[in-house]
Amino acid sequence: QVQLVESGGGLVQPGGSLRLSCAASGFTVVNYGMRWYRQAPGKERELVAAIGTDSANPTYSDSVKGRFTVSRDNAKNTMSLQMNSLKSTDAAVYFCDARSYFSSAEYWGQGTQVTVSS
Repeated sequence: QVQLVESGGGLVQPGGSLRLSCAASGFTVVNYGMRWYRQAPGKERELVAAIGTDSANPTYSDSVKGRFTVSRDNAKNTMSLQMNSLKSTDAAVYFCDARSYFSSAEYWGQGTQVTVSS
């Protein structure tokens, strides 16, 4: 069964840090570009970070650049998002996405809630 499962969300104070993880099963992430998205209530889903198979040149939205770091471990079939200096505007449900380089296959996780509040 193909699955992406996010974890690591929770409540954090402004200025704090969280590390999100995305674990894949049922397929091998090495053949997939991977992304983190987020969606806040009443807002459209926003691409936060993207990382290719070789982890070279990950990209970030302007809103998180310099604060968030995306990484992946192909051997463990996982992707992570280290979030530092969190702001209230970072509060959202965070989703991971895997998109095949070789087919139309694309998989989404169920999301993990990040709440930033004092």
